[in-house]
Amino acid sequence: MKRFAYMWASWKEDRLLRRVVRNTGYLFSANTLSLGLSLYQGLLAAYLLGPQSYGVLGLVITFASNVNRLLSFRMGEPVIKYVNQYLAQERRDLAAGVVKLAALTEGVSSILAFLLLVLLSPLAIRWFIKDPIAQPWIPLYGLALLGNLFTETSTALLQIGGRFRAQAIITLVQNITTAAGITLAFIMKWGVFEVMLAYLAGKMVFGLAMMILGWQSAARILGPVWWRAPMQRVPEKAALGRFALSTNLSGTVNMLIRDNEVLWAGLFLSSLEAGYYKFALALMNVLMLPILPFIQTTYPEITRAVTQRMWKTLRSLLRRTSLIALGWTTAVGVGLVLVGPWFLSWFKDGAYLPAFPLILALLIGYGFANIFYWNRPLLLALGKPNDPLMITLVVGILKTLLMFVLVKRYGVLSLALLLSSYFILSVSMIIWRGIRDLSQLERDHGEVVNAHRLL
Repeated sequence: MKRFAYMWASWKEDRLLRRVVRNTGYLFSANTLSLGLSLYQGLLAAYLLGPQSYGVLGLVITFASNVNRLLSFRMGEPVIKYVNQYLAQERRDLAAGVVKLAALTEGVSSILAFLLLVLLSPLAIRWFIKDPIAQPWIPLYGLALLGNLFTETSTALLQIGGRFRAQAIITLVQNITTAAGITLAFIMKWGVFEVMLAYLAGKMVFGLAMMILGWQSAARILGPVWWRAPMQRVPEKAALGRFALSTNLSGTVNMLIRDNEVLWAGLFLSSLEAGYYKFALALMNVLMLPILPFIQTTYPEITRAVTQRMWKTLRSLLRRTSLIALGWTTAVGVGLVLVGPWFLSWFKDGAYLPAFPLILALLIGYGFANIFYWNRPLLLALGKPNDPLMITLVVGILKTLLMFVLVKRYGVLSLALLLSSYFILSVSMIIWRGIRDLSQLERDHGEVVNAHRLL
């Protein structure tokens, strides 16, 4: 009991942890409402459409989103890293140049992604969706790419400026817009097309709002005429480009290996199995609820701690936030296991009951990744963006090869088990590399640390 009291008192005195938790709280509070709306709109769409049509919807949205990820340079991470670095050096002109370069790159890549999506839509119908009526829906939903031209750069600016509350409100408005559209579709007994339009409306609202507030944050942080700063003065354009390219490759690897699961189900099996799998993945959003805000709020703090060589503070932050993530993951996992069978037996007269084994399989991998959510941000902050890329690539290739061997023979459950195995193996390897590098830096600066203390 005394040890618990001492730990609680120590946590209360940890100003960095309090700031992270407070900023996460802004996102979490809005995300709690957003989660309720997401569950509501997802369950309503699943109930309205049934497993097979729900699978078609998931295949259209996933294909359009993943073509965008194929060309996306994930500019948020390099913007946070280099803008914080230049602001610490009191070089706002260089920080503004980084933002301009990032915004230009993101905008051009989004336009190219939309054009590529239009070209690839016939192949998507033939290989994945297998329903010709959905072909014009793919480029239509792809308009969301044009509505989110500068979303990643804008998100980074909001995080650097500490405007997590504004970001949370935008996310909430997006979910309200989508939920309202799906409710109307349910009342009018509409189909897949109208439900897809509801998701598109939410994406457009989110992208436009993020752009407006992102530029406002840029003016506050970098000055009212930040956009006049010349990009040519940025001294580390090559390093910035390599960092952005690495994060793009990492995002592409994740897209093909981790975020493409519904499409793999459509390719190997059918839209029915894709519908079951999409339903199970949607319930994983409950597990991810507070973790995504933790990533967004912790990464800038990790970057600052590395820049200022505050190794002990960084180690404490990672350990304590992992304990918080462990508590949440355990509570939600137990709840899904206990309530899941009863709920699925009732929902849509048991139409989605075959998804329950998938939920159990996914819980293992998503739960492990949740607890050690900081694995990749740590290596990015330490200047090692290629390490998680190579690890996820090697483990992902193994997973993909096994998919071609197992999925057609053993069904969609094998797909879920392979995804969980991928999470456990890749995250474990990235954690080991991050701990090793952090320990080496501490030793180099006269601070001896045992690697196991981080965990």
